[in-house]
Amino acid sequence: MSENSSSKSRGEQIQEAEREAARQRILAQAEAERIPVEETTRAVPDRPWRRRDR
Repeated sequence: MSENSSSKSRGEQIQEAEREAARQRILAQAEAERIPVEETTRAVPDRPWRRRDR
């Protein structure tokens, strides 16, 4: 029985390592795709065609 429980423990360790690796990949991808706050809150000037109509 101890052999079976140690292999299960090893399997759980492998799954945990795979989950952590996947988590790190997701975080790295999210960081690479992140848009800096300065770019999202910057005001966009009016377009010339909008000013003509006013």
